[in-house]
Amino acid sequence: MNGPDRSRAFPLAMASEGEPVRVVGILGGSSMALRVAELGLNVGSELVVRQRQGSGLVVGRGETRFALGGGMAHKILVARIEDR
Repeated sequence: MNGPDRSRAFPLAMASEGEPVRVVGILGGSSMALRVAELGLNVGSELVVRQRQGSGLVVGRGETRFALGGGMAHKILVARIEDR
């Protein structure tokens, strides 16, 4: 896969509000990967953190918004999307 490599990856929970990021990995077992995939968040998906709610986040992917708990947000590895 071209694009950001996992050496620059960090948990989605650490992303700043308004920062565009790309999913580069999912930590956890197959049930975690399936749950994230059911939300449409796969490796390569581009997200923006819209709002922080305690340890949870509201993230946007296109016009769709998702609320993620802090535990799940820590298991989704992302990398910053550099200016295109």
